[in-house]
Amino acid sequence: MKDQLKGILCILLAAMCFSFMTFFVRLAGDLPTMEKAFFRNVFALFIAVGTMIAKREKFGIPVGCRKDIFLRCLFGTTGLIANFYAIDRLDLADANMLNKLSPFFAIIISIPVLKEKPSRMDIIATITAFVGALFIIRPSGSNVLLVPALAGLYGGFGAGTAYVFLRRATKNGAKPTVIVTCFSAFSCLLTLPFLLFGYVHMTGQQLMFMMLAGLSAAVAQFAITNAYRFAPAKKLSVFDYTQVIFAALWGILFLGEIPEALSIAGYVIIIGVAVIRWNRARKASD
Repeated sequence: MKDQLKGILCILLAAMCFSFMTFFVRLAGDLPTMEKAFFRNVFALFIAVGTMIAKREKFGIPVGCRKDIFLRCLFGTTGLIANFYAIDRLDLADANMLNKLSPFFAIIISIPVLKEKPSRMDIIATITAFVGALFIIRPSGSNVLLVPALAGLYGGFGAGTAYVFLRRATKNGAKPTVIVTCFSAFSCLLTLPFLLFGYVHMTGQQLMFMMLAGLSAAVAQFAITNAYRFAPAKKLSVFDYTQVIFAALWGILFLGEIPEALSIAGYVIIIGVAVIRWNRARKASD
């Protein structure tokens, strides 16, 4: 029970830090999405490399993990860019909630990649979660936020796919610190050309907010890694959805964003089905 409590506290810390990351990205203002993505990751890269040096860990990628780590980096980076695009154009809670569809996308992607057969509950939960997403996206011909909402949806897909390849890589011996370092370095390299040819000068305040976004993301990455060391995902995953609650709180308190009724209905559907799925998995493991 002590380890499970530690895991819960770590996952709550990760959720809060990820919500802070999205909050600071929004506060950085009208900067290009690629520029925000670069600076978010370059600071996280320094922290990851510093952690490896402090722990005297050697950088090494097992041969059998290279493709999985590459795909984790590719989908994780493109998902992050899409998420940042959505963060700047949607309410903070909406963007965070669409990103939290990642576990349901992971269920789908796990079928061809990990050869995992989803249970009937997993299938029902996934369909229900995507119905909830429609309440947030609210597709219509006149919806000017449709493109940012679809970008947010892809952010969830990218994150969910990245988690699947992350699982396979760690099972094959890749170290979490190495994966975090690879992800941050890959993201920096992918966004660097856009930064060089479309750089917008940042004020000192914007630079500070991007540094805080990078710091928050790095702390969240290490917190979530440690959380799953203390307890299995089936006992912790539902607590990750507190990120939406934190994000909604920052949006209400500091940005004056009041979620629409349909969005709230979508939150309830998605979080509700996640809680039901988590509870069934927890009981099955007891």
